[in-house]
Amino acid sequence: MEDRQQPILVLDFGAQYSQLIARRVREAGVYSEIVPFDISAKEAAARHPQGIILSGGPASVTTPGSPRPDKGIFSLGIPVLGICYGLQVMSVLLGGKVVSPEKKEYGIANIEISPSLLFDGIASGSQVWMSHGDSVSEIPHGFRIIASTSNCPVTAIEDADRKFYGVQFHPEVVHSLDGMKMISNFVLGICNAERNWNMENFIDLEIGKIREKVGDRRVLCGLSGGVDSSVAAVLIHKAIGDQLVCVFVNNGMLRKNEAENVLELFGRNFNMNLQYADAEEDFLSALKGVTEPEAKRKIIGKLFVDTFYKESRKCGDISFLAQGTLYPDVIESKSPTGGPSSTIKSHHNVGGLPEDLKWELLEPLRDLFKDEVRELGRKLGLPEELVDRHPFPGPGLGVRCIGEVTKERLDTLRDIDSIFIEEIRKAGLYNKIWQALADLLPVKSVGVQGDERTYKEVCTLRAVTSEDAMTADWFRMPYDVLERCASRICNEVPGVNRVLFDITSKPPGTIEWE
Repeated sequence: MEDRQQPILVLDFGAQYSQLIARRVREAGVYSEIVPFDISAKEAAARHPQGIILSGGPASVTTPGSPRPDKGIFSLGIPVLGICYGLQVMSVLLGGKVVSPEKKEYGIANIEISPSLLFDGIASGSQVWMSHGDSVSEIPHGFRIIASTSNCPVTAIEDADRKFYGVQFHPEVVHSLDGMKMISNFVLGICNAERNWNMENFIDLEIGKIREKVGDRRVLCGLSGGVDSSVAAVLIHKAIGDQLVCVFVNNGMLRKNEAENVLELFGRNFNMNLQYADAEEDFLSALKGVTEPEAKRKIIGKLFVDTFYKESRKCGDISFLAQGTLYPDVIESKSPTGGPSSTIKSHHNVGGLPEDLKWELLEPLRDLFKDEVRELGRKLGLPEELVDRHPFPGPGLGVRCIGEVTKERLDTLRDIDSIFIEEIRKAGLYNKIWQALADLLPVKSVGVQGDERTYKEVCTLRAVTSEDAMTADWFRMPYDVLERCASRICNEVPGVNRVLFDITSKPPGTIEWE
């Protein structure tokens, strides 16, 4: 898959949709990379791109100091597509003009189009998604207008000779009904890129890279049972076999039967060299009396690192540490447009591993988006229940057990969670939901069970839909499913007599309670 080194480059101007643009290019079967908007033309050329896409962004091109790309990218002799802000900044740099008219355009619009390779196979009147204040008032020399709306005369432009294109709308979002076709037209028709980005090729290439990098040395992997670490472990194991050593730490915050399932799947089914650390008592002891959410996260995170470090010393000579780092993690850690943000929640690995661990990182998934990791997991033979598993926080049920964390409360929560997930799976809803979770609340309520007064704990069920977890809407759960969940929980879980359903979106809430 040599052409993985010849990507479509997406120059990121701070758009919320930059990752979505890159994903759409990959859906067309072509490898894409997101790079800073101010990447030099020389550095861009060194990546041997087959095309360049300029993303949207929150700035106004009419504002002094607004982001500009290196103008040299327009002299590389490769196709360029500007999207929204990308169209505007390309127009200004190539001699056109942009203004801020009184009429803005947000939401759905229908475009009247002229014949163009960009719109090949797309009928005039196609629905697109607009989100802009500024508009191009004068197109650069050599361009022509190829689409317009009643509010925006310059909706799309092209310079077919130089293969420069620009659209004022967002083809990458689902509201632009033919948007994927437009992106495919640019990538496959205008850039003439080959469709060679797929998981079969990725597996073959990555296995070769892992073997070349590792040689006869050994790799350590922290296996959690989650999607990312599981796929990374299986891929590395396929490459180097028993040179991979996996450490599985049971922090006592896992879901029902999770420890047993991990040991069965990876230890026995995949025959991995798996080291199991049962640290439940250590974690429960450290959390005794602690109720503040951030304090719980930091205690769990630090103790996990300490436990992992302790277990790693039993593994002998190790040269590499494997991590399930994904492409969005890489992008966000290097983002030139991201500013400082307040701490909403600490991740479970805050603090990192001790500095005296002289291991080289091995991150075989760092070029992949989450949906690609799931596809890779299927190709590697992982079960569907694991591959499609909802996100699960690093601190586990410790941050879903609101208030003090005890063994008794965790066991209660495990039973609640198990019933909830089982019922939504039976109803065929699991894969329609981004994340489903249950929380045990630090309050009790009066109830009547078997003609007797009870005073037991309260739980809440939550299910949300989302694209990227940045925003989320509550899932409209069918009443009959909620009824079955509530009935089963109150009948089968001794410590609970009341079930609530959380209908808070994000914002104002977060997906997890803590």
